[in-house]
Amino acid sequence: MKKLLSILTTVAVICCLLGVSAAADASAKVYVTVANGGLELANSEVTVTDIDGDGALTINDALYAAHESYFKGGAAAGYASEMSDYGLMLTKLWGIENGGSYGYYVNNASAWSLADPVKDGDYVNAFVYQDTKAFSDRYCYFDKAVADVNQGENPAFVLNGVYFDENYTAYSAPIAGAEITVNGEKTGIVTDEEGRFSGLTFAGQGVYTVSAVSSTETLVAPALTISYSVPKTSTSEPDTEVSEVSTVSETSTADVTRCTVEGNLANPKSGDSSAVVFSAAALVISCGALLVIKKK
Repeated sequence: MKKLLSILTTVAVICCLLGVSAAADASAKVYVTVANGGLELANSEVTVTDIDGDGALTINDALYAAHESYFKGGAAAGYASEMSDYGLMLTKLWGIENGGSYGYYVNNASAWSLADPVKDGDYVNAFVYQDTKAFSDRYCYFDKAVADVNQGENPAFVLNGVYFDENYTAYSAPIAGAEITVNGEKTGIVTDEEGRFSGLTFAGQGVYTVSAVSSTETLVAPALTISYSVPKTSTSEPDTEVSEVSTVSETSTADVTRCTVEGNLANPKSGDSSAVVFSAAALVISCGALLVIKKK
């Protein structure tokens, strides 16, 4: 019995070790946005691995990977986290150290900790608080993170914000009166009472970053990545009338040769002009008849 228990214990330990190893070796494609007043990074793809060795893919891993890929000097220069009495906490984001005044969301839902898990296809949004006293920064997001738009289309989008009730329970509601920006430039387009807007224009085919600003509150810059396409102009040639050509082409070389030979056989001796005229006429008639037969 003791031997059996020993074997089972060994198997359990090995399984646990294999599970941790598999988790540590796993990776995921995650899309990261970082805001510090404006957008620093917008829906940028990163490959997340277990850089902190805790056996899971987490927000911490995703933000580390984003800084390693996109911040000048890498994660060593722009990102830091440490354990605290409340768990793993952020101490530097996009090179900013402000005493821990940061926020982060996964798929537009507020996260509890940097140790919260992430998976393939998740969107991680992190930001530096601009108001470090009242923390009034309004997290907001578009109804889509990415969109494809073709020339001639005029899609509508919606801007929502995260609010809290008296019990500090989060809920979403439209943000009205926010001005839309494209690649950081104001467009004059303002969201309506339902947070809806349309009428975006683009300079040409390419990828554009849409965001929003407000004159009445501090918005955490949202990010909408639009791929704008301009269809290629058709260069097809007009149809050509080829009925007569097709009729002629149906007459084979052999037919023409046979027609010529038959005409030559009808040629009389040299000097017989009436025979020559007759032979030429016969040649024309026979060739014409052949073309008519072929046309039918």
